[in-house]
Amino acid sequence: MNIEGERIRYTVEHTEILRPPKQTISTFGVTNLYYYLLTEPIYSEITKDVTETVIREGRVIAERPQIVTPYYLSRLEGFSSEARKYLSALIKVHGANAPGLFYTYKNEPNELTIVSDNLLAVVDKLNAEIDKRGDPLVSIIKGEDELWDVSLMKFIYEMTRSSLSDNIRQMGTRGLLDVDDSGIPAGVRVRIDELFARVSQGEYEPRELKAELERWGLFEEYQDRFFAIFKKER
Repeated sequence: MNIEGERIRYTVEHTEILRPPKQTISTFGVTNLYYYLLTEPIYSEITKDVTETVIREGRVIAERPQIVTPYYLSRLEGFSSEARKYLSALIKVHGANAPGLFYTYKNEPNELTIVSDNLLAVVDKLNAEIDKRGDPLVSIIKGEDELWDVSLMKFIYEMTRSSLSDNIRQMGTRGLLDVDDSGIPAGVRVRIDELFARVSQGEYEPRELKAELERWGLFEEYQDRFFAIFKKER
């Protein structure tokens, strides 16, 4: 393992979710997760008598989980050759139309402050503040200063892992993971209907809808409905 890989491994192993959110990622809506990511400043390794804590605040926005298949993922851009080999292996093992969930996140950093207090004392104060507010979607993370974003990624991974089974169960109960004769999960058809509605209301770009239909291999099936949008605008 090279030096960079070793630093990442060290960061992951020394990152702790001290206060996880009391709710998991929503199955059918957007989830806003507020975090306090605490680290000891990197210069504390040199100046041993410094007792300070870096507090990074921000929000991780988890979009509603999307139903995907290995076939759909193989049509997305931006994957490396190694990732595409993995997708090919998934198709061989599970089939091109095996439904799964795809999670997308956006990080919105907020404030960065350095306080003259040790990390444990800061944790106690933050816990008291959060308990007083009663916010179920706040987390406290103990990370590493130099690679704090890797610490945040571990938090996102843990949230995904803890939410996955419940998200799948809820979608399965509604029949959204059922696959039709065309190899398309029912939930995908629901999402496509939603996207058509959003395009009609001017909330979604037609070109993005067209790209989504093409990734599913469904543009020909929906093309009359797609072009009808533009007839209504005249």
